[in-house]
Amino acid sequence: MADYPEAARPLAELKPNHPFFVGIDSDGCAFDTMEIKHKECFCPNIVKHWGLQPVSKYAREAAEFVNLYSKWRGINRWPAVVMVFDLLRERSEVIARHADIPQATKLREFINSGFPLSNDGLQDYMAEHHDPELERSLAWSEAVNATIADVVYGVPPFPYVRESLELMQGQADMVVVSATPTEALTREWHEHGIDRYVRAIAGQEMGTKKQHLALAAGDKYLPAHVLMIGDAPGDMKAARANNSLFYPINPGAEDKSWERFYKESFQRFIEGSYAGQYEAELIAEFEAYLPEVPPWKK
Repeated sequence: MADYPEAARPLAELKPNHPFFVGIDSDGCAFDTMEIKHKECFCPNIVKHWGLQPVSKYAREAAEFVNLYSKWRGINRWPAVVMVFDLLRERSEVIARHADIPQATKLREFINSGFPLSNDGLQDYMAEHHDPELERSLAWSEAVNATIADVVYGVPPFPYVRESLELMQGQADMVVVSATPTEALTREWHEHGIDRYVRAIAGQEMGTKKQHLALAAGDKYLPAHVLMIGDAPGDMKAARANNSLFYPINPGAEDKSWERFYKESFQRFIEGSYAGQYEAELIAEFEAYLPEVPPWKK
């Protein structure tokens, strides 16, 4: 396999137009879509396709904790659904119901294979490692995408997102950095007329967020001139892996986070006063929003 998916070539070939680079996550960061996507699209399909009807209440709680209300918020769908299974398997109410929770052995092997964690990546992997569990995994993921396409529309960007994009144009190269399928990202950004502000839209087919930043910005900008905006610890991890700065969008306080970025933080970024104590205070505030222990374990 190449160092990066062929689909990511546009990121690797991106040439700087400005001295600053800003990566922007989409779901839950630029758009208020995390709640509707996970509660109305992911959760029902997890229950349906993985046979969790006997414990649907607990499956929903686990899925919402992993994907929305924990430090794992925003992780890729494949490791996320495996984590949901693991949380269910150890929960006393689920054990008492003698529910059959998938072990996901073959799915775990795919996750650890190095193949892109996308539908295309899974299909490529299945060409060499065919298994009914992987067929089930693909059917579930395709159903999630179909439900999202059917249900999720008309959800505008958070307040101050458009204003921030307008503020940054002419000063920074912007790229969407997301684990969402590129087709859905392109549709949403185009629907609201904000795709024109970004140089590229990078989804899961182009690799991980870490790879997106490395390909689009690595060795092209000064480290202090690269900023990742995100609403999940995975966004911060991708930034740190690339020696980049991170601006957090706090879950549940997104409007205020974007207003602060527009009125204060972006200016500090381009002036060189963002790194250090200011960034550390923002991150400490952000981390307080995302627990590690599920509420049913407390």
